[in-house]
Amino acid sequence: MTLTVCVGASGSGKTTFLNDVYKSHKCTYIRQYHNLRPYIKVSAIPNFDPTALPYWDIYVREKKERGIIVGGTIAGQFMPGLSGGQRKLLLFELIVQRTASQNNLLIVLDEPFAGVTDDFVPFIVSRLNEMRKNHNILLVTNDHVDTLKKMADNTVTVSAIDRTKVRINGKEGVDRDLALLAMSIGDEYAHNTDNHDLKFFADVEFSKDGGIPGVAYFGIFAFGLFLLTFWDSSPGNEALVLIAAGMISFFVANPYFLQLTDWRIYMIEEAEALLHSSKSMNKFLKTCLTLGLLVIISTIQFGVMNIVIDTLGAGKFYVGILFDNLSLLISMVCLGLYTNLPQQAVQILGSMPFLFMIFFSTTFSPGAGVAGLKNLRYLFARYYLWCMTPGVQLSMEGCPESNNLLYLVLSSLLTVFLFLAYMGVKQSYKKTHKVKAESSRRESMKTLAYAELQLELFGEKAL
Repeated sequence: MTLTVCVGASGSGKTTFLNDVYKSHKCTYIRQYHNLRPYIKVSAIPNFDPTALPYWDIYVREKKERGIIVGGTIAGQFMPGLSGGQRKLLLFELIVQRTASQNNLLIVLDEPFAGVTDDFVPFIVSRLNEMRKNHNILLVTNDHVDTLKKMADNTVTVSAIDRTKVRINGKEGVDRDLALLAMSIGDEYAHNTDNHDLKFFADVEFSKDGGIPGVAYFGIFAFGLFLLTFWDSSPGNEALVLIAAGMISFFVANPYFLQLTDWRIYMIEEAEALLHSSKSMNKFLKTCLTLGLLVIISTIQFGVMNIVIDTLGAGKFYVGILFDNLSLLISMVCLGLYTNLPQQAVQILGSMPFLFMIFFSTTFSPGAGVAGLKNLRYLFARYYLWCMTPGVQLSMEGCPESNNLLYLVLSSLLTVFLFLAYMGVKQSYKKTHKVKAESSRRESMKTLAYAELQLELFGEKAL
């Protein structure tokens, strides 16, 4: 296997070169700086032996090895833990241990020496020599260039003057796209999820900084005040009790739902650094946890409502409350976890179902609204919930004579249906584009220039 070093002046596009390798070929890509959730305990990382870290004996002597966290800043809060250089070595050692059981991977490293003091350079060098026995390695460096050049099988030099060409092992004027294609050789890392990954997910999510305890404390406070202030509500006030309890549920759940975007960003970088299982598995687990939390909050809402007023105890009201809450918050799950939208966009778009419910469901002013526009009320779960709520159901216009609960459930899932349709169209487009790109890639691989470049980089084993 080979170790290839990419060098060049600052701003010449070394990291961009690595990014393009990552885009053109599935590989294990460790960026210069990966964001990790700072409250993760190092000792809790699944299937990882921290004693291999060159600084770990310090924490063992101080008896801090079980409590030391990754450290860093999240949501503007700094959490003391590992230093920047220590986190760098942690990420590097993670790659070494994770890939030790596999062969023929393409491992791409951006500045593995950045932020690391000279006394740890021999450790990194020895680990690189271990990995290169079984894997192809491509890395960028501005530090210890001479050391790496001596180790390297190949040296790629990029230029800020002409970014369409690179120099490979002294060979000038090599087409950059062809070089990217020729270097993209190796398999993708295969992560097998086991019980350790599931335990890690649970431990982190239910830790004091994971968000769940905060929701629990706030929920106890908010629903406790609701009980005190709505105690002994009179029949006929069901709609007001429903609105108040629904708003409390929304505000209890909303902080957790809003942080899904940050969670997704951190989780993706952690998964790319092989800290834990795949991105898709973590998103699935987070979705289940989030929806489970919503069920619990809705159940509590239903319970406290029936304590303060005794006319909403039928099972249909529980179903209605659950799916009404779902209709207002599910967009946060879809956009926060399954898109690449930034936090502000998710907050704005994710709040639209709540805003549109106020405008179009006609539940705040039954019968009001411009003719034609009022028909949009049939798209909102809140409308159907009001159609079966004592005190207001008779004032609601056009309520279904039958299957009201079915319409409530279906309308609450409208956002999900629309989102799945959008994702289906998007995936179809990406698949078509990928097929075209792969066809172009195969054609390029048939050229003599490609074969010569492969021979230069990998020798006879490329043939």
